[in-house]
Amino acid sequence: MLSNWELWACANQVLQTHGENAPLHVAEQIGALALIEDEAGIAIWKAIAKRVAELMGKDDPTRLQ
Repeated sequence: MLSNWELWACANQVLQTHGENAPLHVAEQIGALALIEDEAGIAIWKAIAKRVAELMGKDDPTRLQ
């Protein structure tokens, strides 16, 4: 697992790169990792998702419907 600092840095980079589409990018990453059953990768991206949501001023990561 990445350190807390590294997770925040990743979340910040995702947000800078993808802007308002950052939650979609994170969801795509989690989906791709789920297909290959990479539980460690999924856990990391979920932690990044939480931080992206906080940086965007949302309580929970955006859910696709």
